[in-house]
Amino acid sequence: MDRPYLDLGPCVPLRGVLRVPGDKSVTHRGLMLLALSEGEGRLFYPLKAGDTLSTARVLRALGAEILEEKGPEGARLAREEGPHFRVRGQGLRLKEPEDVLDCGNAGTLIRLILGILAGQEGLFAVLTGDASLRRRPMGRVVEPLRAMGASIDGREGGKKAPLAVRGGGLKGVSYTLPVPSAQVKSALLLAGLFAEGVTEVVEPVPTRDHTERLFRHFGLPLEAEGPRVRTRRAEPFPARDLTVPGDFSSAAFFLVAALLTPGSEVTVEGVGLNTTRTGLLKVLREMGADLEWQVVEGEAGEPVGWIRARYSPLKGVSVDPGLIPLMVDEVPVLAAAAAWAEGETYIPGLSELRVKESDRVAAIAHNLRALGVGVEEGPDWLRIQG
Repeated sequence: MDRPYLDLGPCVPLRGVLRVPGDKSVTHRGLMLLALSEGEGRLFYPLKAGDTLSTARVLRALGAEILEEKGPEGARLAREEGPHFRVRGQGLRLKEPEDVLDCGNAGTLIRLILGILAGQEGLFAVLTGDASLRRRPMGRVVEPLRAMGASIDGREGGKKAPLAVRGGGLKGVSYTLPVPSAQVKSALLLAGLFAEGVTEVVEPVPTRDHTERLFRHFGLPLEAEGPRVRTRRAEPFPARDLTVPGDFSSAAFFLVAALLTPGSEVTVEGVGLNTTRTGLLKVLREMGADLEWQVVEGEAGEPVGWIRARYSPLKGVSVDPGLIPLMVDEVPVLAAAAAWAEGETYIPGLSELRVKESDRVAAIAHNLRALGVGVEEGPDWLRIQG
């Protein structure tokens, strides 16, 4: 049987202005906090994809009313029209689900919702997902939640899904993340909304801060001081509308395509420019990329603006490992840029990419080699010859 293939012809210059779908991280978190709010709120321009639709489905099973609607009303970003979710929350007390909660392939969903469910007094729930999700490590979030008093069990002693949780009895703790993880940080902060006392998370290096920004948007308790983030038990809070910015991870592919294609100039508008997500821009500039960007507005604490990329001859660099948590989802497209750069590019600090929905380090190396690119692969690094 012939293997499937894609035959690509000569590239032509890429020129134009575009918008990308909504940010997945903000969509997940926005839906969850609206489900915990009182009253009705709207989430404009969300990402409607498999992972975020799984979040909507799970929250419906926990009692939230979530309707998918279309229309421009209330939108505050400069877009003509688009979809939105209309959410009527359950308040801080969710309904016990009647069946197993299927999280599909969404790692963000299963880890963050576990923090919420751990705080639901007396509520019992079982969380599972597809074969890929059931292979992913859950001990990193289960262990600190247990330290708060959560009752959680699962495969391999709670290191793998399915996971069973009986909510309630949480007490605040101070927890230092052993590895940078916005998902673990967010799960603990969400659990802290239901815990007695103060819950503190200490980060070794900064990670994406969408959860903290949305806490402020909804008026939830939050203190941030250097590497420390604290919250405490929340009072009931009202729903608020919010608009999801364009997804930087999606924009990155168009930007890099423009950088690599002679004669190109591409502008992405309405995209999120949260500095805890845009580490790729710094690395590309170090490689010689002709990039401009500007924040023009804000939404729910998220800076939003435009990015312009023009064709640029790139050179290899050694990437600062401290930037990897700020560009963890953009490493594959950085690797593509490195393959076209002059010289060697070294990308360290990639251990977390080994335990995503796939082993992204191995996948990047395999696919670049298939294209004839020289690649060395280590436990947590890639060395790419451009």
